[in-house]
Amino acid sequence: MKENVGNPLRLTSLNHVSLLCRSLEESMNFYQRVLGFFPVRRPESLDFEGAWLFGHGIGVHLLRSTELEKLPKKTAINSKDNHISFQCESMEAVEKQLDEMEIEYVREIVEEGGIKVDQLFFHDPDGFMIEICNCDSLPLVPLVGGMAQYCSRVKLHQMVQPQPQTHIHP
Repeated sequence: MKENVGNPLRLTSLNHVSLLCRSLEESMNFYQRVLGFFPVRRPESLDFEGAWLFGHGIGVHLLRSTELEKLPKKTAINSKDNHISFQCESMEAVEKQLDEMEIEYVREIVEEGGIKVDQLFFHDPDGFMIEICNCDSLPLVPLVGGMAQYCSRVKLHQMVQPQPQTHIHP
C-alpha cells in the first residue's frame, strides 16, 4: 500500500454525527423543522431506540439515552463549546427564522484580514451546540506550503501536508 501522508486513513468526507437525546420525537422534530434534515431508514438489526436523519451531505444519528440523568444539562450558549457548524446562504434569513421560531442564540463575529465571518450559536433540545455561519468567506491557509483556498473549493487530496504537525493556539 502506497503511503499517503496527507490522508493516512484515506478519508473522503464526514458521514454522520451521533447524538444521545432525551426524546427521539423532540429531537427529530428539531432537526427536521429547524435544520432541514429528513428521516431515512435505519437498519432493523439495531436493537436500541434511535432514528437516522440526513441532510446537507451528512447524517445525524439520534440515539435515545437509557440514562437520562447522565445527559448534560443545557447551559448558557458558549461558542467555544463542542458544536457542529453549518454553512448557510444568508445569515440575515437564518437570524430572522431563529427569531420567528423563538430559538435563543448568540451572535459572534470573526474578522481576519478584512474578511468578516458571522456566526450564530444555539442549542438543540438536549443542549448540543449548533453553529450557522458564512465561514466559507474565510480562506483556508495551510500552515505549511500550499496556497489559500476557500472551503467550498477545497478537496482533501489538494491539501498536501509534508508532515503531521501540532499547533496549539491559546
